[in-house]
Amino acid sequence: MSAPKGDFSQGRVSGLIIRLGLPIMLAELVHVLYNIVDRVYIGHMENGGTEALTGLGVCFPLITLIGAFANLCSTGGSTLSTIARGQGDNERAERIMTTAFTFLLMVGGVLSVVMFAAAPALLRLLGGNEKSLPYALPYFRIYVLGTIPVLISMGMNPFINAQGFPRVGMVTVILGAALNIVLDPLFIFLLDLGVRGAALATILSQTVSALWVLHFLTGKKPILRLRRLGIHPGELKNVMKLGLTGFTFKVTNSVTQAAVNVMLRAWGGPLDQLYIGAMSLINSLREIMSLPLGGVTTSGQSVMSFNYGAKLYRRVSESIRFILLGGLIINGFMWLLMMFVPRPLIQIFTDDEALIALAVRCARIFFGAFPFMALQVTGQNTFVALNYPKHALFFSLLRKIVLVAPLTLLLPGLGLGVDGVFWAEFISQLVGSTACFTTMYFVIWRKMRNEAIGSRQ
Repeated sequence: MSAPKGDFSQGRVSGLIIRLGLPIMLAELVHVLYNIVDRVYIGHMENGGTEALTGLGVCFPLITLIGAFANLCSTGGSTLSTIARGQGDNERAERIMTTAFTFLLMVGGVLSVVMFAAAPALLRLLGGNEKSLPYALPYFRIYVLGTIPVLISMGMNPFINAQGFPRVGMVTVILGAALNIVLDPLFIFLLDLGVRGAALATILSQTVSALWVLHFLTGKKPILRLRRLGIHPGELKNVMKLGLTGFTFKVTNSVTQAAVNVMLRAWGGPLDQLYIGAMSLINSLREIMSLPLGGVTTSGQSVMSFNYGAKLYRRVSESIRFILLGGLIINGFMWLLMMFVPRPLIQIFTDDEALIALAVRCARIFFGAFPFMALQVTGQNTFVALNYPKHALFFSLLRKIVLVAPLTLLLPGLGLGVDGVFWAEFISQLVGSTACFTTMYFVIWRKMRNEAIGSRQ
């Protein structure tokens, strides 16, 4: 007899994670296409393709920042609601989801106004100049108009996955991405809207995804339903406390991307905009390379949270082990691709030979320690899944703010020149990931194994 929908306390842990993870992985792949497809089409524009691609690179930190607010609600909300379900308290789980959704709408409204008004100043601060700003500003301002649907589709879809409906979550992003792929060439080339068309296609696609999310979560199928708007102060505090982890991860990415753009402009000389374009391509590749492990960790996090709430510690320990081994295999394979055959991957985005050559050289440095990211992801997701907000927040800050940002600012002046910007990521992957996993092992994993032995589960 099969387990009820959303019950992760039964069946093989590895089988559960794979079954939940494959649709999530595919969904994440399609989600990345929202931005990737824009870059592919824009990078191949006949006039100004390289400059337009650089303009999108300038926008990237701000787009990441918007996504951080989706993480603020989804990371804490979906995890806490899953723990509550594991404890058998569906009423509280639904209250948490309602609080997260209402707060997300409020944040989206504020962000739309602030980001639209401040866009020119922010984009200049992030490295935009007379060549890239004519592309960056119209793209970003149109993108900002779709902030609320972007936050709904990104922030509420994890609540669908965490209830055991990964295929529905997959449809959320496939609907939008398929529309985006169709609309991009129509708006960019046929209607000759250029970067404006790319941004318009993206927000229309995200709106379709958001409508699908709302249709499902207000319907009869989910375990937890959106019935009304409302914020419960106590639950909001808990959601924010744990959600700061996902939020900080995105914000620190945004901060480091901003620092990288500034340093590339300062040290890149006459090739500064080419370096920013190369970093834009590298960020695109990183999104793609992180997808397989992302599906495993997202599904594994839901399985861990449910079983932690149910006090099934052996299954928690098995989840951690499966995520670690899967991550090492996946990231090791991705590392081999990037070290030995990066050129075909980079050529997907551009046919500019100078940009390709530069991106190939820089990518090999940037991804040099990529297998170690399996340690970071395993440790970080375990802290979040088991509601260890202080540890999760600390290691989010450690790798990006304590390591990447200072190294990005310091290494170029210590004899490495502009390459120091890319070496900063290499060093942070090596040091930060090892520290995160080691701490998780002694604070959580060893404890879970001892608890499992003590309770004979």
